[in-house]
Amino acid sequence: MSAKAVRRAVVAVFVLGVAGIIAFSISDDPGAALASGLLTAAAAVVLIAVTAVITPRRAADPEALAERLEDRVSALVAAGADEAEVRRLVRDAVALGRTRPS
Repeated sequence: MSAKAVRRAVVAVFVLGVAGIIAFSISDDPGAALASGLLTAAAAVVLIAVTAVITPRRAADPEALAERLEDRVSALVAAGADEAEVRRLVRDAVALGRTRPS
């Protein structure tokens, strides 16, 4: 089930839950009104969880990330690693990252 479908289902539960709270309150059935309220609250928790799971994380500033990467490459080269090999490794990692779905 897609996130959009889950959100739509949760909105439907919200609408029905609020309608149930109102209807059961009018009909003087506090137990059912409470149950409708709890169902609506549970739907809110589901909506929060779905949003937290599917919301993409903010990427770091590309310039800062590039600078950090260059510093790490320089540190590896200074520690004795072959610069050409390290740069090939970085290129391969970037290529792999571009082929994977986000």
